[in-house]
Amino acid sequence: MKIDIGCGSGKESGYLGIGREGCPGVDIVCNINTGIPLPDNTAEFVMASRVLPYVDNLFAVMAEIYRISTHKAVVCILAPYAHSFPHISNPLFKQKFDEYTPRHLTGSFFQPSSGAVSPEIPDYPVPAPPFDYRLLRMELFYQYPFDDILYEAEELEILKTLQSNVVHEIMYHFAVIKKPITAEELEDMSRKAYPEPRALLARRRPITE
Repeated sequence: MKIDIGCGSGKESGYLGIGREGCPGVDIVCNINTGIPLPDNTAEFVMASRVLPYVDNLFAVMAEIYRISTHKAVVCILAPYAHSFPHISNPLFKQKFDEYTPRHLTGSFFQPSSGAVSPEIPDYPVPAPPFDYRLLRMELFYQYPFDDILYEAEELEILKTLQSNVVHEIMYHFAVIKKPITAEELEDMSRKAYPEPRALLARRRPITE
């Protein structure tokens, strides 16, 4: 089963839609802050597009998503990038997301060979959470003017480290791990193509003259 959490009226096609309010496309009305009314090991793919910044307790919600997911299920998260003034000033955003976030969602971090890098967290230890999400892919979406082809990847890496308002959103694909798994299996999973939110279609369109 594929689940779209926080789908609102824009549910992804072929998904079970979960939303806080009843509207067209919402199949289950619930507040994910207090739980998701689905059995354990139900979901093989979970979409959480632009919804997790609003939750009260990120670990509680991630634990619930973990509970309803099967081993090796994939969870796609699209979220506002933490170091962007429009997002920082939003009083409704309670959770922050950046390249370090994947380090906090597992006790056995895996860095795939392709995609954006999650840097090590210096000075402070990262305790193991009550779930295990291994990073498969991470992608940054830059905001104007840094989304222009004039910038090289190395330049963007330096810019986003030195200043705010370079990256607009970040997307992760995580594997839900409930049984032993090898690095080779994770690397193989990281090379597969996975669904992503329709909200990104405009960004994917090739630039035409």
